[in-house]
Amino acid sequence: MQKITSSESKDTRSGFGAGLLELGRSNPNVVALCADLTGSLKMDAFKKEFPDRFLQVGIAEANMMGIAAGLTIGGQIPFTGTFANFSTGRVYDQIRQSIAYSDKNVKICASHAGLTLGEDGATHQILEDIGMMKMLPNMTVINPCDYNQTKAATLAIAEHHGPVYLRFGRPKVPVFTDPNKTFEIGKAITFLEGTDVSIIATGHMVWKAIKAAELLQEKNISAEVINIHTIKPLDEKAILESVRKTKCVVTAEEHQINGGLGESVANVLARHLPTPMEFVGVKDVFGESGKPEDLLTKYGLDENDISQAAMKVINRKTSSISV
Repeated sequence: MQKITSSESKDTRSGFGAGLLELGRSNPNVVALCADLTGSLKMDAFKKEFPDRFLQVGIAEANMMGIAAGLTIGGQIPFTGTFANFSTGRVYDQIRQSIAYSDKNVKICASHAGLTLGEDGATHQILEDIGMMKMLPNMTVINPCDYNQTKAATLAIAEHHGPVYLRFGRPKVPVFTDPNKTFEIGKAITFLEGTDVSIIATGHMVWKAIKAAELLQEKNISAEVINIHTIKPLDEKAILESVRKTKCVVTAEEHQINGGLGESVANVLARHLPTPMEFVGVKDVFGESGKPEDLLTKYGLDENDISQAAMKVINRKTSSISV
């Protein structure tokens, strides 16, 4: 099995900040709005270099979405920034009515998503945002896996016309993707090829999936690891090609299993290729305050959980074949 390594760890929100600054220098139509969290969203450099293209709206997220929608009418490309909880749950009505319904070219950029927000606890650890956003017509939903991919995704969504939800996080995570790789919206990436089980992951869970594949290799199990960075539109072709080969699948996400990546993959398989499947994700509960890695372990989202789910689904596959 090919070994995927990481020499450093960086937070994905910094990848967004770096991408936004680069866009500011290359695209005069890009503007940024923030709801009193400029430092947390790593938007400081953009604000300093382009003060006339930066709007600090204060703790008024709904107003921020309305302003962003209005700015698109003049041809500008607004990037909004706040925590994922405030980027979705607090402003869902404004996003639905003012942005998605009229297909406005707003980029909703959301940090501090998932359990890895850590000590801020359940009120801020939104685990439903992907489901909320993917159900909106016209909305593209992207959840990159590391610093490099988040930067590349930030650059790519400026070229895409239409509303986008870009989800990233607070903690430092391993950097393992090519910094020079162009981000293709809706195009999955196969990190490891395998024959026994498909592990389909998104966001921070991609690295966990890679580590799980290493654990499985020690048991002579060949796992294919696919990075679904774009949950909508979903790369159905990549999923079906992999599952036709392995005949079983595990999904892994830092999100509720209700409404997330796993549900989208299950939809594809139910329509085209019914297959034994296991879900690694948060199981219909709220989070709590704690250290990010401890929370992933407690809620069943680490590499051991993924490898155990793989073993379970392989056994299910074998049983169905024998019958």
